[in-house]
Amino acid sequence: MHFAQHAYLAPAFPLLACGLILALGRRGPGQGAYLAVGGMTLSLLVSLGVLREVLARKGGDFSVFWFRAGDMQLGAGVLADPFSAVMLLVVSFVGLMIFIYSIGYMHGDPLYARYFAYLSLFAAAMMGLVVADSLIVLYMCWELVGLCSYLLIGFWFQRPAAARAAKKAFLVTRLGDAGFLLGILLLFFALGTVHMPSLFAKADAGVASEWVLVAAALLIFCGAAGKSAQFPLHVWLPDAMEGPTPVSALIHAATMVAAGVYLVARTFPLFAAVPDGPALSVVAWIGVLTALIAASIATVTNDIKRVLAYSTISQLGYMMLGLGVGSAVAAIFHLTTHAFFKALLFMTAGSIIHATGKQDMWELGGLRAKMPITFVTFLCGAAALAGLPPLSGFSSKDEILLETLHVSPLLYGLALAGVFLTAFYVTRMAVVTFLGEGKTEAHESPMVMTGPMIVLAVGAVSLGWLGTPWAPLFQNFLAGHGAEHGSAQAPNLGLMAASVGVALAGIALGYSMYAKGVPSPAALKRSLCPLYVVLSNKYWIDEAYQWAIIRPGLRLASLFRTFDEEAVDGAVNGAGKAAVGGSWLSNAFDHIVVDGLVNLVGWTTRQAGAVGRFIQTGLAQDYMFWLAAGAFILILIGWFGP
Repeated sequence: MHFAQHAYLAPAFPLLACGLILALGRRGPGQGAYLAVGGMTLSLLVSLGVLREVLARKGGDFSVFWFRAGDMQLGAGVLADPFSAVMLLVVSFVGLMIFIYSIGYMHGDPLYARYFAYLSLFAAAMMGLVVADSLIVLYMCWELVGLCSYLLIGFWFQRPAAARAAKKAFLVTRLGDAGFLLGILLLFFALGTVHMPSLFAKADAGVASEWVLVAAALLIFCGAAGKSAQFPLHVWLPDAMEGPTPVSALIHAATMVAAGVYLVARTFPLFAAVPDGPALSVVAWIGVLTALIAASIATVTNDIKRVLAYSTISQLGYMMLGLGVGSAVAAIFHLTTHAFFKALLFMTAGSIIHATGKQDMWELGGLRAKMPITFVTFLCGAAALAGLPPLSGFSSKDEILLETLHVSPLLYGLALAGVFLTAFYVTRMAVVTFLGEGKTEAHESPMVMTGPMIVLAVGAVSLGWLGTPWAPLFQNFLAGHGAEHGSAQAPNLGLMAASVGVALAGIALGYSMYAKGVPSPAALKRSLCPLYVVLSNKYWIDEAYQWAIIRPGLRLASLFRTFDEEAVDGAVNGAGKAAVGGSWLSNAFDHIVVDGLVNLVGWTTRQAGAVGRFIQTGLAQDYMFWLAAGAFILILIGWFGP
């Protein structure tokens, strides 16, 4: 079987599983869970087949005729290249681990079958997005990803907070999606196609003007910023923690937020077509600002899932930074490693919540002895997140830093500050949650949950070896098939030492503060009170949205409502009242005038008849009298007449 040509089977299997689960409900195998896991397993096998053929250079663009729009013929197909092959494998493998983990985590939920149906549809949409060779098909899958995130974030819809979070995620990401759609339309009318290889070829040949390419790239980035939670559209992601924890792992690791980074990497030739244009600079600066803002907020956040949510936003910022400095390879490498260690970290958080029912780190503590597997796997993910060698996050993060240093020392310095903050907040979480005195009862999670955690921990530890500076296998695989995506840089031991040193400094400070009390967190909080207030209020970005968009929007809606009720409804109601009044007048005229005249004629006739009855006596002498009287009257008229 030619797997690359049939890469569409990767999303097809979870889609089929979704349909079967919805049809069978709890009557399906494993109440639907086994169908979902089976669909993802088949997708993983297809993904491995696609990767094998792409490695053998048997990939390519496989498109068929879809429909004709005027003089333009549109096709749809799959694009099997290194980028899509890697993403397919990441989504299917990490997704499969999350599906298996969910069997234990969601056990006993009354909507168990529906959960796995939504999860399967989510995975299908993401894999369809990955293999699409047309921006139209990609956008369709893109919107389906957004719908699935809405369904899963608000899965426990009976909770008001979950319902609000789902609506917030849906609406905020729609802002970016509107820009993405405009970018697609601009490219279609400027270049006459939405087929991505054709778009890239025409952009490289200079068919469209530079301003069109820059505008299209920035509009596409709007969509990526919404899905990948980039500043200022990042506000939906922390609230998305209201969904089940496996959903958080899927959204934050392998699917939705990865879609934005993948989109920019997929369309990178459009961004690079104008090397001196603002598109890449905007991506880089938005990325580094996002990384710093989110990392700083994570240092004062106490909910373990929200800490990881802000961590995800920060790491996505690093990926966008890598794209902005011109290296899609580095960004995709970090996306791949991040998928493993972030899914792992969310699974450990879910294991803690499953065992204790709590997610405020200050209500936990002392879990190291009670949950040893969770503790060890958490350390693997945390060390990878902090960028410690030889774990996976070290290699991918350092490549982004190296590429950034070559472009802008200022961006590099800001990115290095983010490394310090990352190491600090992940150490704070580890110490407060797992060390110290136990504050709650806990037990280790079942094997169906810890098994996937162990598998992902192995990946978090070892995956970085595929892309070390001395043996950049991962980078060569991607860059060797498209030089426009950038290539791996030579080793820089000084930079490695600097990044590791900064990370170790963050770890040391976090451990000293929260394990030893030096310096005292409370004292530091008092001395840095203004900064703490800013961070604990998340820079008032949500409040800024309330003030600048939501409240004016509600006031405008209120004005429109008043106009609708007073003017539009008033006019309609006035017309109705006028019609009713006219009807009343018409009815009155009918009753008084028309019916009155008719009744008058009848009355007159009846009265005349009543008079006539006195004359019609039946006596001959009476008739003779009236005949004589009539004759006499006629004589008088004739005598006295003219």
